[in-house]
Amino acid sequence: MATMTDQYGTTGTLTLKWDPRNLEIRTMSVERTLEPLVLQVTTLVNSKDRDAKKKRPGKSKRASALVATVERATEIFIERGQTIAYENPEITQQMLQAVEEVRKAGACMSVCAREFSSEPCASSVRSGMVRAARGLLSAVTRLLILADMVDVHLLLTKLNTVENDLDKLKSASSQSELLESARQFGRSASELAAQAAKRQKELKEPRMKDELAAARAVLKKHSTMLLTASKVYVRHPELAAAKANRDYVLRAVCSAVDTISCVAKGQPAPAARLSDGPGELAQALDDFDERMVMEPLAYSELRTRPSLEERLESIISGAALMADSSCTRDERRERIVAECNAVRQALQDLLHEYMANTGKPEQSAGLERAIENMCRKTRDLRRQLRKAVVDHVSDSFLETNVPLLVLMEAARNGNEKEVEEYALVFTEHANKLVEVANLVCSMSNNEDGVKMVRHAAEHIEALCPQVINAARVLAARSRSRVAQENAATFARAWESAVKLLTDAVDDITTIDDFLAVSENHILEDVNKCVIALQEGDPDSLERTAGAIRGRATRVCSVVTQEMDNYEPCIYTKRVLEAVTVLRDQGKSCAQILGSIKKMSFSVNIGIFEL
Repeated sequence: MATMTDQYGTTGTLTLKWDPRNLEIRTMSVERTLEPLVLQVTTLVNSKDRDAKKKRPGKSKRASALVATVERATEIFIERGQTIAYENPEITQQMLQAVEEVRKAGACMSVCAREFSSEPCASSVRSGMVRAARGLLSAVTRLLILADMVDVHLLLTKLNTVENDLDKLKSASSQSELLESARQFGRSASELAAQAAKRQKELKEPRMKDELAAARAVLKKHSTMLLTASKVYVRHPELAAAKANRDYVLRAVCSAVDTISCVAKGQPAPAARLSDGPGELAQALDDFDERMVMEPLAYSELRTRPSLEERLESIISGAALMADSSCTRDERRERIVAECNAVRQALQDLLHEYMANTGKPEQSAGLERAIENMCRKTRDLRRQLRKAVVDHVSDSFLETNVPLLVLMEAARNGNEKEVEEYALVFTEHANKLVEVANLVCSMSNNEDGVKMVRHAAEHIEALCPQVINAARVLAARSRSRVAQENAATFARAWESAVKLLTDAVDDITTIDDFLAVSENHILEDVNKCVIALQEGDPDSLERTAGAIRGRATRVCSVVTQEMDNYEPCIYTKRVLEAVTVLRDQGKSCAQILGSIKKMSFSVNIGIFEL
């Protein structure tokens, strides 16, 4: 049986060591069930205030009615608690003990409340009833939390089943044994996911809900991968890459199971979480804009100047890293450097004006102009940094499937040497995607979007070496059906991960910047095509034409996705019509360029023969 130790105790073969002082409510079901009783008791306690204001001795009819309501509610809790106790033998003793506490607290509350209804103006009677009310609410809360442990126990029982099935699957030594273990794991994992989904709906804390949702997604996504990776390892145990594939998927599944277990117990997840919040550079710019505006009387040459200069230099350091990145174009780099220098100068002008206004109660016209100029310069720097980010996105998230295709093609051909060569290209491609994703995050204020991008980038980083391992297995055993299935599974997982990252990046990138940068890039590529035609370079022509097609396809995809955010209208209709035209023109352009390439090749051959 599964065991669990937390502030509630241990459930499994159940020995419950429950801290009666801990009344933390973690689920909405407990909160909803407790709310009516809290309202009734609160109303009863507060009824004294209204009666006391009348200053009339006697019996409160309203209080008497409320006492009866509270008594009935307490009886219902006792009845339901007894039912749960007898339906779950593991916690019968603890539930009956909690029920007895509710019964005693309810009886005490009933006596005190009836005394209060007879003497609503007596402060000592009211104090006694308040203490009794607190005791009743505490007892009922304990009962409900203990009842909630039944669901936790069921979830942990299913977790234990999944862990046992994973152990069997891991130790399987034949294909038949593996398939049987995989079937059992599939059933138990499905039941666990369903039970975890119910628990997720009930949880109050958003972070725990997110962790549980992520763990369920991992469990579902990796089930197929676990089977194929295990099959290829059982079939080819001599290959280190096969073992690496199997171990990677096992670790992911076990991590998801551990996360579900921790959430069920109310403990933090074992894995370190990604940093939350907006991008560092965007946040630094926002903080700088906020701190540079102040009243002249608040300015201090000794404190304010060093603080603002230090903050600005930190921002410029981040901008310099972006400018020095390999994908940043020379023209953009020069603009970023120019804007950094302009911001530095604007800050010095601003500080000079603050010095000139020291001791004055109001800002002078010169200081207002300096503040406005400072805001304008930081805004210009922001714009150039955003465009630099989109430069990276436009170049890196282009034909993202090509490195995977050439890697898998070499693996299918059984060419291990080419696989190793293309593995370097594939790794470089994956690293570039992660690098660009982090750059995009640095300039975004969308906290949820940044969190999604970072999660997707982390997944890409972890999956990359395993895709290469799957290709190595296929190259070493190119005729093996299980190796082919395993490679196809990891390839699909990679394509899905890249699509998730692409969509997440697009969500935190403004479409205006993307379209403006894409237009400039397409114009640059068109000029390269013209030069390639003039120089008779068909290879360069084909590469550049492919880039144009890829950029046009990306524009169509991003714009179509953006239009999904709007209600259908004449505006969206016209935009989608323009998307269709662009897509069709891209196809026509591809055919024309293909013909030109053939013509150029024929001309070159003819010249060579002459």
